[in-house]
Amino acid sequence: MTRSPNKLIPADFATLPGLADLDAMTVTARPPGGGDEAVGYTVFAEGDVPAALGLDREALTRAGFDPKVGQTLVIPTQTGPDLVAVGAGSVAELGMAQLRDLAAAFARATARRAQIALVVTESGVDAASTAQAVVEGAALARYRYRVLRTDSKHTPLTSLALDVAGADADAVSGGATEASITARATVVARDVTNTPPGHLTATDIGLIADELGPRYGFGVELFDKAALIALGCGGLLGVNQGSTEEPRMVKLTYSPDGEASGHLGLVGKGIMYDSGGISLKPSDPMHLLMKMDMGGAAAVLGAFTGLRDSGVTAKVTGWLMCTDNMPSGSSYKLGDVLIARGGKTVEVKNTDAEGRLVMMDAIVLANEEGVDAMIDIATLTGAALMALGQSTAPVFANDQRMADLAVAASHVTDEPLWQLPLEKKYRPQLDSDIADISNLGGKYAGATTAALFLADFVGETPWAHIDIAGTMQSDKDDLWRSAGATGFGARTLLETARTFSL
Repeated sequence: MTRSPNKLIPADFATLPGLADLDAMTVTARPPGGGDEAVGYTVFAEGDVPAALGLDREALTRAGFDPKVGQTLVIPTQTGPDLVAVGAGSVAELGMAQLRDLAAAFARATARRAQIALVVTESGVDAASTAQAVVEGAALARYRYRVLRTDSKHTPLTSLALDVAGADADAVSGGATEASITARATVVARDVTNTPPGHLTATDIGLIADELGPRYGFGVELFDKAALIALGCGGLLGVNQGSTEEPRMVKLTYSPDGEASGHLGLVGKGIMYDSGGISLKPSDPMHLLMKMDMGGAAAVLGAFTGLRDSGVTAKVTGWLMCTDNMPSGSSYKLGDVLIARGGKTVEVKNTDAEGRLVMMDAIVLANEEGVDAMIDIATLTGAALMALGQSTAPVFANDQRMADLAVAASHVTDEPLWQLPLEKKYRPQLDSDIADISNLGGKYAGATTAALFLADFVGETPWAHIDIAGTMQSDKDDLWRSAGATGFGARTLLETARTFSL
C-alpha cells in the first residue's frame, strides 16, 4: 500500500518534536557563567533590586517595568549576555504557580536565546519545588509544534542554568530532574494533540504508544477492529462506523516495583477528529479545533510517560479509546441503538455526543479489570467551556475522596479543577423509550448529564470525571501555556497517580 504524500510516516513522529526538544535541554544548578546568552534576575515588589542588573528600582520604573509576576524587561549589553529583570511579585505570595509563571515569562522574553540562566534571588519555597516550578515554566513556555513548518524561526531552549539563593545544589538538581519528568508528560500530550488528524489516526497513536512504552516503563497492548468486535465494544465500533480508518483501543499498563499501593484506572477519550458525524458540526473555528478532540487520550498517554520515573507506587492501567467520528453512508445514525461492552443498550439521540459512547466501553473494562478507583478525562462538552471558560475544568465524582485527590493534584500543577455536583435529579433526562439509556440529556446542564451518563457505567467504583473541553487549547501564548494544545491534565493525572493509594 502506498502512503499518501500528505501523511507523515510513523517513523517521522514516533520521536515527537516537542519531546525531542525537551530531551535535548540540559539543566544545571550553577550561577550564571560563560556561554549564557541571557541572564534573568528576579525583582520583587519590595526589597533591593539585584545589583547585577545595573539599574535601580526608579530606573526600572522609568523604563516601564512593573515587578508583578509575568512582567520582564530585557536590558541589552555591549558584549555580554542580555540582562533581564523578571517580575516576581510579593515575596509573601511566592509559590510554585508564581515561580512557574515568572520562569515562563523569562523564557518567552529570551525566545531567541538557546542558553539562558535565571537567578532566583529569594524564595520561600523549598529548593527542590522552586527548581521544579522554574524548569517546568521555562520548558513549557518555549514549546513549539513546528514539525510541519518549513520556515520555523523557533529557537529551542538547549541550556538552562538555575541559581536559587541559599539553596543546596543537589536539591535544585533533584527538583530539575522531577521537572523534566512532569514537563515531559505535558509535552507528549501537546505533541499528540497538535498533530493534524490526517497525520495522526487511531492506528498511529497506537504506534506512538508502542514507541514510548519501552522507553518509559509501561506496557502497551493494541486492540484492532477484530479484537474490539470480539470484546463487544459497541460504543467505539458504533462511532467508528462512518470512518475509513480503523479504530484502536490502546491499553497501557504500569506496575511498580514491589507491592502496589492500589490499582488506579485512567480512561481517555481519543476522538482523533470529530466532524459530529450525521449531526454535523458547523464549519466554524471550533470545528477547526476538533483535531484536539483526543486531548483526553493524549493526557493519559503523557501521564504514563512519567509514572516510573516519578516513583508511582500504585498499579495504573489506562485505556485510550481512539477513532474519528465521520459522516458517510455507513455512519451510525440518530435513533440507532448501540450495545456497550457488558450488554447495556444506548439509544443515539445525537451522533455528536460520541465521546461518552467510546468511553463507556473502557469504563466497563476498567471495572472488569478490578481497579480500585478510576478517573476519566475527556474533551466532552461545550457546556464545560461555557460554564468555566478556558482556564478551569470541571470535575465530577461519585466519591469525594477521588474529587479531593484530583483537585489537590491540580493545585500542585496549576491546572485548575472546580468540582461541580453530580446532580442525580437530572438523570431522568437520559431515559430512553427503547433502550437502557440515551446518549443525550436536555437543553441545560450538559456537562452534568454527560457525567451522569458515564456514572451509569461506573457503578459503585470510586470515580472522578474531568471535562477538558474548555481547557484543551489556548488561543495565544499565555505564560507557560503555549498557543495551541495545552496538554491540560497530563501533569494532574501524573500527580494524582503519585498520591493515590488505598
